[in-house]
Order: sequence, then C-alpha cells, then structure tokens
Amino acid sequence: MLYGYNLAVVNSPAAHIKAFYNATWSQRYGHGLPPGPLTLLYSLTVSIFALGGLGGSLLVGTLVARYGRHGTLGRSALLVLLAGGLMAFSRQLAAPEMVIIGRAITGLHSGICLSVVPLYLGEIAPKNLRGFLGLLPSIFICLGVFCAQVLGLPELLGQDRYWPLFLAVVAIPASLQLLLLHCFPESPRFLLIERNDVCGATEALRRFLGTPDVQEVLEEMKEEQQSLSSVQTVSVRQLLQDRSVRWQTLSVAVVNVGMQLSGIDAIWFYTNTIFQNAGIPKSQIPYTTVGTGAIEVVAGLIGCFTIERLGRRPLIITGFCAMGTCLAGITGCLLLQTALPWMRYVAVACVVGIIAGFCMGPAGVPFLMTAELFTQSHRSAAYVLGGSLNWLCNFTIGFIFPFLQMSAGAFSYLVFCGVCLLVALYVYLIVPETKNKTFVEISRVFAARQPLAPLCHAGMLRLRGYGAVESSLEGSEHSLS
Repeated sequence: MLYGYNLAVVNSPAAHIKAFYNATWSQRYGHGLPPGPLTLLYSLTVSIFALGGLGGSLLVGTLVARYGRHGTLGRSALLVLLAGGLMAFSRQLAAPEMVIIGRAITGLHSGICLSVVPLYLGEIAPKNLRGFLGLLPSIFICLGVFCAQVLGLPELLGQDRYWPLFLAVVAIPASLQLLLLHCFPESPRFLLIERNDVCGATEALRRFLGTPDVQEVLEEMKEEQQSLSSVQTVSVRQLLQDRSVRWQTLSVAVVNVGMQLSGIDAIWFYTNTIFQNAGIPKSQIPYTTVGTGAIEVVAGLIGCFTIERLGRRPLIITGFCAMGTCLAGITGCLLLQTALPWMRYVAVACVVGIIAGFCMGPAGVPFLMTAELFTQSHRSAAYVLGGSLNWLCNFTIGFIFPFLQMSAGAFSYLVFCGVCLLVALYVYLIVPETKNKTFVEISRVFAARQPLAPLCHAGMLRLRGYGAVESSLEGSEHSLS
C-alpha cells in the first residue's frame, strides 16, 4: 500500500511543490528557477523514489538471509517513520532537500518490501491459494494509489498548505504495520530449508493453515530441502552464470523490465498532466483521476479472484495486450482531440484501460512468477535481480518522461505500446503456466527446455502448449549442459 501511495502522491501537489521549490530558490539566491531547471528538479523529486527503490532491492538478499522475511519487513517500516518526519517539516525549515531525501528513503523501503512481501506470501501460501495471495500485493498497491488520489482532492489535502502533511501520511500505515506484524510468524519454508528449524516450521505452518495436521506440506518442503542439500543459496552473479535456470532468469528480467517500460509509471506519476493535455477541464481533473483509481481497485480484485481459475499466463498476456492497444489509442486521442473535442473522453477511457489491464495481470503476476519459477536456493537472488531491473526502469521512466513528452508529444506513448506487445509475445512463446504446480515441478518444466544457444541456428521452431521451444527436426534432442 505504501508503494502505491508513494507512486501517486506527487501527482496532485505537483504545482504546489514546484512553487515551494521556486520560492525557496528565490529566498536563497535572489531569483527564481527557469522552467527547464524547475522541471529537472521536480523530475528528480519524482524519480529519486525509484533510485531509493533500486538500493532497497539490492539489499534484499542480504536482509532476508540475516533477518528472515518477517524480520526484514518489521525493520524496514522504521524507514518510513523517518521519511515521514523529514517531509512533514520540509516547508517549515525551507528545505527542498528534505522532500527529496524523504522520497529516497520511502523508495528504499518500497524497494525492500516490493520484493520481500511477495517472497513471504509465496512461501507461506499453499499451492492452491498461491495465485490469490500472490496478487494481494497488487490490490494494496491499487488501494495505495487510490488513497493518494482521494486525499489529493482540493477538499482534503490537495491544498497548498497541506502538501507536506499529504506526503507525510505514510507514517500512519507504517506504524500500523509495525503493530500488526507481531501477530504473524516467520516463513515456515525459510525456517525449515534455510535454518533447518523443523519445530519452528511446524508451529508456523499450524498457525498459518489453522490445522495440527501439516505433515503433507512438511514432506513437500523436505523434498525441496533434499534436492537443495548440496546447493548453497546463490548470489545474483551466480544466478546469472547458472545455465540450469537461464530461462527462468531471462523470463524474470523480461517481465520486470516490461512491467516498468509499459508506461504505467508515467500514467501514475503524471496522470493530471496527461488529462490536461487531452483537454479535460482543469476543475474536473482531480475527480477524473479518482475515478481511474477506483477502476484500479476493481480491476485488481477481478485479477485476484480469477487467477486461480484462468491461470497466470492468460492474465499477464491479456493485460499487456490491453495496455498496448490503449496506449496506441491515447496517441490517437491526443492527436485528434483539437479537431474532435469528444476524443478527450476517449483518452480518459484509454487511461482507464491501461490501468485496468495492468492491475489485472502485470501488476502482481511478475512478483508471483519470480516466487514460483525458482527454488529456495535461487529465489532471493532472483528477487534482487528482478527488483533491481524494476526500479532502474522505474527511475528512467519517471525522470525522462516529462522531457519525452516535450520532445515527442503524443507519439511518446507509442514506445510504451511496442514494449507491451513484445512482452506479451515473449510470455506467450516462452513462459509456462505455473498454476497448481509445486516449486520442484516448475523447475522440472524449465529443465526440459532446450538451451538458449541452439535457438540461434535452429532451422524451424515448434511451440508447445505451455510455451516450450523445441526443434522441429525429428529425433533431435538437446540437453541443458
């Protein structure tokens, strides 16, 4: 929820924050900031959140190994309290630096939690509920965005005098998290496989499952433990060098990069600007934005309750395809809205379509896939890799999108459109369905695939139903070595 809130919180008070920067600059140096440097400073405020997230994602492997999943979540919440204090008093102290540092610290917290929460949920969930619980983070991301949009209304905290409080509200849910985490035990999979604590894992399973009979789940975890008995937890470098999991690693990289380069962060960061460019009256923009936030929550709920019925692949493919189509639609709307004023409402519908498509699949499935595609020894490193790529692309979009809009105008959205369609194609061709499969079974599916090298010179390729690629030459077989 905090991640979603911090994604959208800078949208509505953008003009007030820029005015504060300009006034502070005038007090310090006797002259205001020109439009270009002011845009640059504000873009840094928006995108520094992603740089903090990148730092947090790089720390995930070390933190979860040392403190566990549960312990890492509790300690990271303290960062939000610090960031909230900095941003709350930034205007009184006439220090724009405190806003930027506070944004960076909230990004650090989000970078940690955006990897650790799906990792924790993926490890505590029974396989028949893993998809449902895996998409719960996306629901709360949507709720966080929606809360930021509602609180940003002019009648609430959207006024000039309230924007520091608007940014500092994050301290309230962080405090609540610190209180509630005491009700939950550590991940039983972590306790058994990495700490070899059978008693602790058994007790944790009984609490999570609500039954004293947890032997079947323990046996499945012990099977994974035995398969990893001679394998140590790998680093990111070792993950990239491990030929046995290269398809999984490539899939995590493609989907995480595609999720950020799909343009969704540009939509969240600059929703008001997009609607303004589309010709929506300024007085109606905050309420239109809140309407899109409500659609996010509904779409996320639909995805959450249908993933176990439809599977992972259909949701993520449909989501990326819908986003690509609507991004192309936004380009047309922005080009035609001057000649056809009613196109402004089509632009709103396209933004809704992008957000709905994202929330139904790409919002949560990539994190769920990262948990499902790897066994315990590789999972932490995979989250570090996926999270790092996620945040690096997030920073890139948040920083360059205003300048991309200035130079390319409506055509800037076509770049995102192309990315969405390419990622959908990759998932359709390569990524298998993981619904109701154990972690060991998923690893065996990937182990049956051809190596990457023969793909470069295979004459003809044949696609299986789950996306495995094989040479169509009869009798040819390849090993992973």
